[in-house]
Amino acid sequence: MISLAYIILALLGLGVLIFIHELGHYIMARRVGMKVEAFSIGFGKPLRVWERDGVKWQLCLLPFGGYVRIAGMEKKGALEPHQIPDGFFGKKPIDRIKVALMGPLVNIVFAFLMFTLIWACGGRMKPFSEYTKIVGWVEPQSKLSQDGIKPGDQLQRVDDTPVQNMNDLLFAVVFHGNQAAITADHVDYWTGQKRPFCFSMLKDPGNNIEQLRIEIRSLIPATFLYYDQQSPILEGAPIEKSGIHFGDRIVWADGEIIFSQRQLTSLLNQPRILLTVQRNQETFLVRVPRLLVSDMKLSDVQRAEIDDWRNEAKLEARLNQLYFIPYSLTNNAVVEGSLTYVDERSEHCSSFDPLKQGSCSLLEKPLMAGDKILAVDGEPIKNGFDFLSAVQERKILIAVAGGTERRSLSWKEGDSSFIGEVDWHALRKMINTIGTSQFISSNGNLRFLNPVTPKPQDDFPQSKEKSLWMQNQMMNEERIDKIKDPQEKELAKKEYETQRKRLVLGINLHDSLVRYNPSPLVLLGEVVGQTWQTLKALFSGHLTPKAMQGPVGIVQVIHFGWMVGVKEALFWMGVISLNLGIFNLLPIPVLDGGHISFALWESITKKPIKAKTMERLIIPFIILIVAILIFTTYQDLLRIFKNF
Repeated sequence: MISLAYIILALLGLGVLIFIHELGHYIMARRVGMKVEAFSIGFGKPLRVWERDGVKWQLCLLPFGGYVRIAGMEKKGALEPHQIPDGFFGKKPIDRIKVALMGPLVNIVFAFLMFTLIWACGGRMKPFSEYTKIVGWVEPQSKLSQDGIKPGDQLQRVDDTPVQNMNDLLFAVVFHGNQAAITADHVDYWTGQKRPFCFSMLKDPGNNIEQLRIEIRSLIPATFLYYDQQSPILEGAPIEKSGIHFGDRIVWADGEIIFSQRQLTSLLNQPRILLTVQRNQETFLVRVPRLLVSDMKLSDVQRAEIDDWRNEAKLEARLNQLYFIPYSLTNNAVVEGSLTYVDERSEHCSSFDPLKQGSCSLLEKPLMAGDKILAVDGEPIKNGFDFLSAVQERKILIAVAGGTERRSLSWKEGDSSFIGEVDWHALRKMINTIGTSQFISSNGNLRFLNPVTPKPQDDFPQSKEKSLWMQNQMMNEERIDKIKDPQEKELAKKEYETQRKRLVLGINLHDSLVRYNPSPLVLLGEVVGQTWQTLKALFSGHLTPKAMQGPVGIVQVIHFGWMVGVKEALFWMGVISLNLGIFNLLPIPVLDGGHISFALWESITKKPIKAKTMERLIIPFIILIVAILIFTTYQDLLRIFKNF
């Protein structure tokens, strides 16, 4: 019911934009002395008709827009349009330009007023992730990952254009020809040092915008991960007894600084354990594979020794069902050498080599003979059977910044707040004590939670909270059943099963909001710039017409705005109004820009254009516009059905 109300508001909003456009034409036409025959508010069957000052007014069944009919716009009998008294083409070219220009001008002014109103009301509250240039996650198999991008990197420029957020990257790559040179910084958050690097994105001319979007979307922006009143913890969730409090922000987990939910989820599901290792006089953390004994090549002696540890640790599982690491150990948990094993990608590995497996984590490095394991996931161990017992249950160490005030931030200070509210020196000091006798559990507002053992999603008891949470986290069986392509359906089923078995903490964490409030002129300039770049890319072939939105897509956008809030709806009405104004100024015969072109031509040649000539120019473009509307509507509907 609420969604239906938003749809009606969206349709009315689109109608208002069309109505004020026509009203602009009407007011100027009357001002220059043109005869206005009719003004319709809406379309369809007239509900009420009245006449005033010689104009036929009508209120129609569908109040979405309207139109104005000026005398002389159509040929009547043998008379040429310019011969009709007080008709549109009977007036001077300058008057016709004023009338044609007024509709788009009203739309542009309306957009500016909407942007001014939003600015005066303090701007829009937007997720921090929409206005950050900090990378939160990179899909491991993507080209961007192969280029060396990793979580925590900060994008700086695309060609000569500064990057403010991830959408800037999408716009730049789409609109900057076939290749974009991107500059970014690798950041050492412990020291604050930055190391610039460059990479390029080559756009295959055969790629469409959706393929390009998928590639760029493999780069996910950073997000705050707050636990607050809007973050329900599921019943029986692993994190329930961790000691997490409202206002806590997860900043580190299992050896990595956390920059996004996607990174945290990936970390939970990696078959790794965190070890505290002593090498000579140095103590450090390292992450190594956690594997089933059945996936490793062991000698009879090694199997017998691990089996002895199993008995001493009183583990009931069979030897092949136990977990271990791909190293042979002494009874004192000292590394003797590496073991051959089968990794998570079913590849045979003679030793653990993080670089060959595409890992960029500094904590993932091979162990060496003589290394002594002091702790597993922060739990101290003394010998081999202690180690075997500890490695059977995967535990995650999580550090949070507690009591952080979620004040209203400007979008300009979002990145500095994301980095600046964490005392990285204090956090590093805490991390260096994990698994040692000098363990520091808290330092200032930083503290470690109790170790957490993640669970598969299916292991949680069914509840209303879980149902809502699952809807946000994963696809569902109903959507899969609607997929018609057999191959796509099979892939979706596999993804669904993977998601069901995915390890989770059982909590929805929330991003911080930032206040986006540039001046009206800046916002107007941004939208005009994006519109111009879009038109240029369409005509140059750098952007496929499939990316365009038709009437259904426009209504969807306004509908989304109303769902988010009034200011978001006003923003999108301003954007669409501005685009409507700019589009109508294009020098295409059927549009207002075409009428302006006709008037300019007549003012130069001093001869009116004949009706027959105008028909020959206008009719093909009418057919083209109708074809574009049908095509974009089809694409809009296709995108909608793909999401169901």
